[in-house]
Amino acid sequence: MNYRHAFHAGNFADVFKHTLLIGLLEALRAKPAAFCYVDTHAGRGLYDLRGEEATRTGEAADGVHRLLAADALPAALRDYVERVRALDGNTAGEIVRYPGSPLLARTLLREQDRAILCELQDEEAAALRQALHGDARCAVHRRDGYAALKALLPPPQKRGLVLIDPPFEAQGGEYAAIQNALGEAFKRWPNAIYAVWYPIKRREAIVPFHRWLRGAGAEVLVAELLIHPDDSPLRLNGCGATIVNPPWQFDRAIETWLPTAQRLLAAEAGESRLEWLRRD
Repeated sequence: MNYRHAFHAGNFADVFKHTLLIGLLEALRAKPAAFCYVDTHAGRGLYDLRGEEATRTGEAADGVHRLLAADALPAALRDYVERVRALDGNTAGEIVRYPGSPLLARTLLREQDRAILCELQDEEAAALRQALHGDARCAVHRRDGYAALKALLPPPQKRGLVLIDPPFEAQGGEYAAIQNALGEAFKRWPNAIYAVWYPIKRREAIVPFHRWLRGAGAEVLVAELLIHPDDSPLRLNGCGATIVNPPWQFDRAIETWLPTAQRLLAAEAGESRLEWLRRD
């Protein structure tokens, strides 16, 4: 696997994904019982926006930095910005370090909560261990995240969230891997929340996965953000997330910030979408 998220850290897709992640974890925190956060493709934890990879693409300029410069953000986007700034240590202007999902999730863990973080690449897993050094709530596993769902679920905590955020290097084969992993995970931990991030290039590539989720036997909410029309396989036109077993009224929570994210991050041809694939 050759994917390195350092090239894309802080881009529009990270803003979308991480705002969703914070909202889901906030919903779990609303109840006192412990929860477990599982990340199947955790990455290195912290990304240098001054590094060669990030400066080569400059994607953060059209992502997180647009929100840092914005005024009067909705509460969810403001919370996201504040957490990103706190982890960077810079209270004004542009940031130089961008946190991945594990570090953002750690800001929401309580003493009784736990995180299981899986990363297959040696260098990335080592960097993640260093970033989380000394935090007994977080366990880093250098292993395939899909296989980990079969091996490590269910955790002792009865409630929780599984984030599946793969690199999609396998093209169509990635969806097959996700479906196989989710099928096993649903059996072992049926009441958990499952959030699956996916890229949008051409719409047709996503339709079979959504069709499969409709038959999964649980409520499924879909949120998407496009910065270009979804008709070209040659670029990342947008991204989306399917949320299985979403928290109560989570669709309304997304509605409070997704239009603003679209306005700040998308070109004129951009759009956003919020839809129930299945609602009981």
